[in-house]
Amino acid sequence: MSEQAEPVFAIEKLYVKDLSVEVPNAPQIYLEREAPNVSIQLQNSAQGLGDGVFEVVLTVTVTATLAEKTVFLVQVGQGGIFRIQNVPDENLEPLLSIACPNILFPYAREIVSDAVSRAGFAPVVLQPVNFEAMYVSNLEQQQAQLASAPAAHEVPIQ
Repeated sequence: MSEQAEPVFAIEKLYVKDLSVEVPNAPQIYLEREAPNVSIQLQNSAQGLGDGVFEVVLTVTVTATLAEKTVFLVQVGQGGIFRIQNVPDENLEPLLSIACPNILFPYAREIVSDAVSRAGFAPVVLQPVNFEAMYVSNLEQQQAQLASAPAAHEVPIQ
């Protein structure tokens, strides 16, 4: 009798893997009264640690600029160790790229807000992110790149 084992998706550990706060133009930047332009970048990475255990790191980079000056830069790497077992291969990448970042995002969001406040600025509150749309967009970009890659040409050997 071969019984299919139940799928497992569990959080083993959540942690801050990296945290960086920079205010390169302090203290003069605190005298500015204009609101800075804020840009936000997200990056997700995953790696297998063996035996159905994966580390996923969601990196959030928030950069505030005013004219040509950097007001502040905050980068948070929110990590998690997840146990994912008995899941079909085609479901593994979506779990690592959508489900895990959805779990990590609220923690990264809180750290960004706290770090910006501690740096002496109004907190930056990150809006919710649709990781599923990001995943689909990345897949479409990869497929477009593959489609536009030049085809290999066979050269007859003489």
